[in-house]
Amino acid sequence: MSKLILSFFVVVVSLSTQAQMTKTIAEEQIKLVMKFQESAWNRGDISGFMDGYWNSDSLLFIGIKGPTYGYSKTLTNYLKSYPTPEKMGQLTFGFVKIEILSENQAFVVGTWHLQREEDDLGGHFTLLWRKLDGEWKIVIDHSS
Repeated sequence: MSKLILSFFVVVVSLSTQAQMTKTIAEEQIKLVMKFQESAWNRGDISGFMDGYWNSDSLLFIGIKGPTYGYSKTLTNYLKSYPTPEKMGQLTFGFVKIEILSENQAFVVGTWHLQREEDDLGGHFTLLWRKLDGEWKIVIDHSS
């Protein structure tokens, strides 16, 4: 009987450890995507920044002007709002919470800050991520 209990305990601990490793890997992958977004933004590459988003008409971006649907519309809005590297400034993300909801969904709460010559901007974001075709992508972005 004690061998059965020990075996059960080993399986439970092993599964728990594996689940934690999977969560840690997902968190690191999401942070890496956001680091690439920061780098693209900071070199004036809005298209590269958008690589972190789901390229779909179902992408939802919610900003100060309300909801925007679609990758192309979101890209167009970024290009209009930030037409020059000076307007873009230098972007920094901060993480408040990363919650891995499942093996292919995550919820991220954080901060964003733009340092610019004329002024600084900043706020918070909530992001819903999905792992699509093996890559983590933002499917909903609410930034304020």
